[in-house]
Amino acid sequence: MPELLARIGSPADLQSLTDEQLAQLAQEMRDELVRVLSIRPAHFASNLGVVELSLALHLTFDFTKDRLIWDTGHQIYPHKLITGRYPQFGNIRTKGGLMGYPNPQESPYDLFMTGHAGCSVSSALGLKVGDELVGHGENHSVAVIGDGALPSGIVFEALNNAAGLNKNLLVILNDNKMSICPRVGGLARCLDRARLTNIYQDSKHRIHNMLARVPLVGGLANQALDQLRDGLKALLTGGMLFEELGFRYIGPVDGHDLPSLRRWLRDVKDQKGPILLHVLTEKGHGVPQASEDPVTYHTPPVFAEVGPERQILSLKRGGSKAYTDAASAAIYETMKTDSKVAVITAAMCQGNKLEKVRADFADRFFDVGICESHAVAFAAGLAKSGAKPITAIYSTFLQRSFDQIFQEVALQNLPVVFCLDRAGLTGPDGPTHHGVFDTPYMRLFPNFIVMAPGDELDVAPMLEFALAQTSPTSLRYPKATLEKVERGVAPVELGMAEIHEWGPDGAIIAYGTLFPTCVKAAEKLRTEGLDIGVINARFCKPLDKGTILRAVEQLPVVVTVEEGTLEGGFGSAVLEAANAAGLDTRNVIRLGLPDRFVEHAERSELLADLGLDVAGLCRTLRKACKAEEQGASSRNSLQWKN
Repeated sequence: MPELLARIGSPADLQSLTDEQLAQLAQEMRDELVRVLSIRPAHFASNLGVVELSLALHLTFDFTKDRLIWDTGHQIYPHKLITGRYPQFGNIRTKGGLMGYPNPQESPYDLFMTGHAGCSVSSALGLKVGDELVGHGENHSVAVIGDGALPSGIVFEALNNAAGLNKNLLVILNDNKMSICPRVGGLARCLDRARLTNIYQDSKHRIHNMLARVPLVGGLANQALDQLRDGLKALLTGGMLFEELGFRYIGPVDGHDLPSLRRWLRDVKDQKGPILLHVLTEKGHGVPQASEDPVTYHTPPVFAEVGPERQILSLKRGGSKAYTDAASAAIYETMKTDSKVAVITAAMCQGNKLEKVRADFADRFFDVGICESHAVAFAAGLAKSGAKPITAIYSTFLQRSFDQIFQEVALQNLPVVFCLDRAGLTGPDGPTHHGVFDTPYMRLFPNFIVMAPGDELDVAPMLEFALAQTSPTSLRYPKATLEKVERGVAPVELGMAEIHEWGPDGAIIAYGTLFPTCVKAAEKLRTEGLDIGVINARFCKPLDKGTILRAVEQLPVVVTVEEGTLEGGFGSAVLEAANAAGLDTRNVIRLGLPDRFVEHAERSELLADLGLDVAGLCRTLRKACKAEEQGASSRNSLQWKN
């Protein structure tokens, strides 16, 4: 049982601790992170890096009234530990437990549920201006943003606006040289220069003190030395970038030296105008393996064995292949055979399992950082020039580039291939990361072909089909273990579904990788006397109207199944097509995600709760078939009486 951590019921309890006790508390917080990772996968390296920063912030500010926004939010664990949630910390990322991201429903210290990068400065500025407008007083507003998120376009929009408004805003740049993977781009090189030295820090103050003791040196010399100092800062650091934008730049400072970090925060706390404090941290700090390999230890598998002093002796690694593996393998094979194929990702090389592509096809692999809008517009340029770009981005993150999908890709009718990883329920990552809205937002646009493989056997043929098109295409696949339905696989043809079985009692039309689940449900129902067919839809746009509308017209029950929102999804596309054909759709039942944000839990738990597992599908079909049988009996009785 941690001696100090167990006594921290709120940040106010930190104030009575000595420097030695705070150092002990930091170690206990890291020990707790290791303990949780011995139970389940969770964000790890990023949280190890902000322990002292979290403590320093809560020791300096009063966030019962001041404002704090953690960008992206996966480094929120130390903050949770000292804001009254330590007793519940062991259930983090489990059904009904704490979320792995900020959650206002858990604590008043969490102001926004943040899971996408780059939005903290905008939110913190809005909070500052809003507090002034409604008369909340002189509250402090703080945004903590990582160097990996810094290149996001919205960050510079916010920095520009903040400088223009000249509000008292503190932006803390948590610089650990990483996103999930190592950061990339020109801004990364600019920040790297700041790590070389901090000799310019407070140089103006020291030089002016020296000049005060030298006779007959006046304003011109001061001005010249000011210019020299600014030149040194421009040469040695990225500070001039922020100062030219209108921020006072301070740093870099050591993010693991708690006493020093507290002094810096106290110094900037009451300064006027927008300030950027550049804090250097180490991702994985305090656990040797995590600091040496922060990519693996970003969200590692469960620890199998932990030794003394938090030495991680081994990791439990699963042997099952996922849909991401199948997609990355298919991408790799296409790049071997077609020199025009290029791959773009937005700081998710590891997540999309593209490391081998990056290593073997470096000249055709582009990691643009956490800049999804740029990624899509960049892909449009590649396509316009005759290349074949594959944009591999998580479904939930691709939402950030909605306008570029419309303007630069769909409107120009350019053959960009979108591989939407994590499409569907992402389990413990929760509502910020569930990729459940891509089907509606992709099928909105003219010229788009919108697809979903039904199982492993569809993935490679579907990517090959997509690369052969002259218009934009998308294919979605979940964060899930690969499954396949043994069959004679029909070729992938534009707008054509695959009829796996046709049954007189009804049909399940599966859009996406719940197809194997639907097949299992149909097999179970067949043992109960219900002959239910299964259709692998493959395409949402263009829809296979011939096959699907025949089922709606001829069969007593049709159930559409999708791992996405029902609002505007595949089932809606079926209803729209049936309505346009003048068909009665009272026999159509849509299964998918309801019109609410789904909380975090294991994917299997969520599918069961939503009736999208085998048991749930069987319940729906039994009930529908029984109702249809009763309805038919009533209709026959009425006809007999007439």
